[in-house]
Amino acid sequence: MDDTFAARRARLAGVLRELGRVLVALSGGLDSATLLAAAVRELGPGRVRAAIAVGPSLPAGDLVAAREAAGRAGVPLEEIRAAEFDDPRYLANDADRCYWCRRSLAAALRPLAARAGEVPVYGAIADDLAEDRPGMRALREAGFRAPLLEAGFTKDDVRALADELGVPEPDRPASACLSSRVARGIPIEPARLARIGRAEEFLRKLGFRLVRVRDHGALARIEVALADIPRLAGGPLRDRVVARLRELGWDRVVLDLEGYRPAGLPRA
Repeated sequence: MDDTFAARRARLAGVLRELGRVLVALSGGLDSATLLAAAVRELGPGRVRAAIAVGPSLPAGDLVAAREAAGRAGVPLEEIRAAEFDDPRYLANDADRCYWCRRSLAAALRPLAARAGEVPVYGAIADDLAEDRPGMRALREAGFRAPLLEAGFTKDDVRALADELGVPEPDRPASACLSSRVARGIPIEPARLARIGRAEEFLRKLGFRLVRVRDHGALARIEVALADIPRLAGGPLRDRVVARLRELGWDRVVLDLEGYRPAGLPRA
């Protein structure tokens, strides 16, 4: 089978044409924004809608990005209430937290799509298969399709297609819900997520483009790109960061010398 980028792009077009009408679940990240743009190119804006779940776990910047993606594509954006905070299994923050989150999302989007004769789709890609993604299982069980994944798209393919389709910042850092920053077993609480969001926004304003503040209860663990570690570890800037995070409620602040990795997973 031909596995060039051109071949994968053609397979994506075929999957989208097969689906006919789609409701794209946006996350605020590049993958789903690129899927939305590709769907509009193949199907036309009249056969595409977008939706995003809005709640305490959604970073403010991701909601802005989703609104901009829908506006560029010329499609309506349905902003639905994130209902996962009504589920104690999600709030418990065990190994299946993402499963319960995505099951809640699916329960909200399936009827929305069904009423309009749409197929709900989301932006999973081949790279996601290398990580533990229980949320993908929940969406598969609910009948969601993943056109990028079905076409074999990698992150490099998404960046290339984003550039081709005029999606801004094809090299933007990955994004994820704020709950992914909370250490397993520590309950998910809106106030906890809000302080994580404020801490990360503070660090971004200092020029750290890729940043995660992992919440371990009384301890905050900062991850930045490896190249940024020396700058953050420097005296004056380090002191500012420590002071701000203590002000937000953490007793201890540490810098992870392994740098950023998805979901805080150890390096291979």
